[in-house]
Amino acid sequence: MLSPTLKIPTARVFAPLLEPARYKGAYGGRGSGKSHFFGEMLVEEAFRTPGTLAVCIREVQKTLAQSSKRLIETKIADLGLGEHFEILNDRIKTPGDGLIIFQGMQDHTAESIKSLEGFRIAWVEEAQTLSARSLQLLRPTIRTPGSEIWASWNPRRKSDAVDDFLRNKRPSDAVVVQANWRDNPWFPDVLENERQLDLKLYHDRYEHIWEGDYAKAFEGAYFSKGLAEARAQGRIGRVSADPLLPVRAFIDIGGSGANADAFTIWVVQFVGQEVRVLDYYESIGQVLGYHLNWLRERGYEKAICVLPHDGVNENNVTGKRYVDHIRDAGFNCADPIKNQGRGAAGLRIEAVRRLFPKIWFNETTTEAGRDALGYYHERKDDERNVGLGPEHDWSSHAADAFGLMAICYEEPGSARSFRKPIEYPKNHISRSVI
Repeated sequence: MLSPTLKIPTARVFAPLLEPARYKGAYGGRGSGKSHFFGEMLVEEAFRTPGTLAVCIREVQKTLAQSSKRLIETKIADLGLGEHFEILNDRIKTPGDGLIIFQGMQDHTAESIKSLEGFRIAWVEEAQTLSARSLQLLRPTIRTPGSEIWASWNPRRKSDAVDDFLRNKRPSDAVVVQANWRDNPWFPDVLENERQLDLKLYHDRYEHIWEGDYAKAFEGAYFSKGLAEARAQGRIGRVSADPLLPVRAFIDIGGSGANADAFTIWVVQFVGQEVRVLDYYESIGQVLGYHLNWLRERGYEKAICVLPHDGVNENNVTGKRYVDHIRDAGFNCADPIKNQGRGAAGLRIEAVRRLFPKIWFNETTTEAGRDALGYYHERKDDERNVGLGPEHDWSSHAADAFGLMAICYEEPGSARSFRKPIEYPKNHISRSVI
């Protein structure tokens, strides 16, 4: 039986990805056709090179419904290759005893990842969620001669592993393209209507969703309005420290280990009526000494460190309190702020909102922190349309440390210690403003 000749119309933006390369990446917003392109190219590779072993990867994949299996099945049918592929429940058999499988990287260990040795193609979907750990495990595992690692994603943060690797560091053997809705010759009318609606009604999220920009603000984010006003009023730019006034480092403790939350630091000065935000730091999985070394390297060895209430907790590695560790390292560390009890998150949010008109950000050193503040938002019960308090995600630790700064702020000339949080009336309510 003669093999069919494949004719696959391809958007011009993806043409560079048709040539061999160790790493191939396509990033951008909704409607660009990234997933459709990689799905078609995978089917083409499996058909053209019998015996191809390929794995489609997501960081988290609890069920096959979360995978690209259905998309690939559709591409096989659209290309008229159904008789050459065998669709099974959890995998797809390809010509020449090849195979396409679907897996979540979060479930892999250093030992289990070895099961992918011998696979020639790995396609990472929604690659913005891929952890640095998963990327480190995957790269040396896909090592068959001529093997390729593909990634498709909608950018979220510059610090995400895939962006850092393929866009910031950009290996010499990588081909990466940006693709958005305007690059798709088959962009459907229904999506164009949706795009226009978002452009009109949801400007905060439009650039991220449709133009592939980093997520700078989340719809309904607590501080999106304050950040927008700071930008419009020129309060995000070049900000310098006053050499005669103390510098304070407000810290949220993330813990240590591969699965720890982020350890965050905001470096701030209170200068007259201004709150000068000088620097921001975030790291995951490092020991306390690593974070303190960052303060030294940036010239903040004389900073007054301010910890939340869990600063009196014992370090799970050494068994010693965080506050004592920081003092032993030679830093001036205030007594940790007492637990404000029920509603503490709401108090921090209100304190930040009240303070925002006075806040000035140093643009180049606080970008990652401002991204987190712009994303920090309320968790919702969609069925009842009820707010459930702040969402605990990648943005919350930066926001918590920033909120700690706000409740410790002292008005110029105030006699109270900066260690004492602002006490707001107990009969207040906290509400979200979208």
